[in-house]
Amino acid sequence: MMLRSLQIFGSLALLQAVASQQIWDIWQTTWDRNMLFTYFQPTPDPINFVTPGTIGSADIVIDDSSVYQTVYGFGASLTDSSAELFNNLKVQNSGSYWQLMDYLFNATDTANSAGFSYIRVPLGATDFSANTYSYDDINGDSSLNDFNINAAPSGVFSVLQDILSINHMTRFHIVPWSPPGWMKSGGTMSGGSLDTQYISTMANYLLKSVQAFSNKGIPIYAISIQNEPEYSDSTYPTCSMPVATEAQIGLALRTLLNDYGFSGVKIIGYDHNWVDAANYPVQLMQQAESAFDGVSFHCYQGSVSDQASFTSQYPNKEVYFTECSGALGSDWWSDIKWYMDNIFIGSISYGSSSGLMWNLALDGNGQPLLPGTDSCGGGCRGVVQINNDGTWSVNQEFYSMAQASKAILPRDIGGPWGQRIGVSVGGSLDWALVVGAYKTGRVSPNDWNRYSIVVLNWDDSASTTWNPQPVEATIEFRGMQATYTFPVGVTTLWWYAPN
Repeated sequence: MMLRSLQIFGSLALLQAVASQQIWDIWQTTWDRNMLFTYFQPTPDPINFVTPGTIGSADIVIDDSSVYQTVYGFGASLTDSSAELFNNLKVQNSGSYWQLMDYLFNATDTANSAGFSYIRVPLGATDFSANTYSYDDINGDSSLNDFNINAAPSGVFSVLQDILSINHMTRFHIVPWSPPGWMKSGGTMSGGSLDTQYISTMANYLLKSVQAFSNKGIPIYAISIQNEPEYSDSTYPTCSMPVATEAQIGLALRTLLNDYGFSGVKIIGYDHNWVDAANYPVQLMQQAESAFDGVSFHCYQGSVSDQASFTSQYPNKEVYFTECSGALGSDWWSDIKWYMDNIFIGSISYGSSSGLMWNLALDGNGQPLLPGTDSCGGGCRGVVQINNDGTWSVNQEFYSMAQASKAILPRDIGGPWGQRIGVSVGGSLDWALVVGAYKTGRVSPNDWNRYSIVVLNWDDSASTTWNPQPVEATIEFRGMQATYTFPVGVTTLWWYAPN
C-alpha cells in the first residue's frame, strides 16, 4: 500500500510539473510593423499547457527527444566599411553608439536586445574597404617578416573590442577574401588564384592572423581558408582556389594551430554558395577530413535544401551559414519571409550552427564601397543603417535575426546555448507556419530547461489578393497542449519544463 501511495504521489508531482508549464514570454515582429521585435507577456494570464483537445488549424508538434546541433548565434561581417561607420558614429555621438551596440549585442537573458553573438571578420581588404591591402604586401616576403595586422584600419579592432565588452560570448570567425597579391599567379589580390608554391606560406599567414587577433584580445573561434573559392573578380579582392589547394592549406594550418597553442580554433571549409554543396565541400572532406571541423554556406546560388547533400554524407561535421546580403529597395516583409524560411529557421533546420548576413552596417546608399569595384550592383544593404548625421536605424535583416537569436541564447551566465529539437506542423493550415524549435539547458540540473519556438506565419495571400490571416495554432509538448494565435509575422515564444 505504501509503495502504491508513493507511485500515486510521484504521478501527481509529475502531472503538476507538466501542467504548470506556461508561456510567459513572447517576442514579435509583424508584417505591418505594429510589432518590431517587441516583447510582451500574454494578458491577463500566461498561456497554459493543458490536457489536449481539438487541434488548431495548424498543429505544432514538438519532439524534445530528438536533439540536434547546438546553435551558436546570429550576426554579420564586420567589414572595414562597417567598422568605419561605427567609429564615425562613436566620435559623433558616443551615447547613440553605445545604445546601438547594446541593442545589437547585449545577450543578457532579459535584455531588450538581439544578443548577436557570431561575427565574421575579413582578413585584409574586401569589396567593402577603402583600398586594397593584405597583412603583408612586401613582394616575395615568403618568411612573412613584414606581416602586420595593423595594415587594417584600427577601427576594426576597437569595434571588435567594444562588441566583446558587451557580449563576452561572441564568436569571431576570420577569413581572407584573397591571399597577398604576390602569392598569386596574377600578382594582384583582385582575382586570379594562389601560386601553389605558396601553400605553406599561406598556412603560416593564416596562423599569424590568428596569433595577431589573439594578441589584440580578440579570441578566434573559427577560421576559413578562403572566402568564395569558386569565384574570381578582377575589380576587388577575390581568389579562385581548387579543392586540392584548400585541402593542402587546411592540413598545414591544422598542424600549425595545434603546435602553437590554438588547437581549439575550428577550421571551416568552402564558405561559398549552397549550389555546389554536393561537390566542393564533399571533395574537401575526402581529401582533408582531419583538418576541417566543418563547412559553411552562402545564399547567392542554390537553395537551402542543398545543405543536406553535404550533411547526409558527413553528418558528424559542423555546418555554418555565413553570408547573405540584403539589397537596397527590396520589400521589407517579403525579405523577412525569405530570410526566415531559408536562413534563420531554414538553414538551422538543415544543420547550421549559425546564421549570418553580410555587412553589419552600411549607409543608406550601400556605401562605402571599394573604389572601382563592380560588387553589389543593385546596392547591398547592411543589417544596420548608420547615417552621416549621427543617426541610425535597423533593417529587416536585424528583425529577422533578432527573433531567431532570442530562442537560442544561454539562459544562464556560462550556461549552454540552445540546441535544435524536433518539430513538425500538421493541420489544415500546416503550410502557413514555418517553425524552428529549441531547447536551452541550464547550469544547475535542478533548474528547468527553456524551450522555445520561432514561428513564421506567412499566410498573406500575397501572390493573389493581399489578405493576411492570423493562424490559430495548437502547440503539442509532452502530451500537453497550448493554444496561441500567430499573426502574420514572426513570433518567438518560450516556456520552461524539467529535463
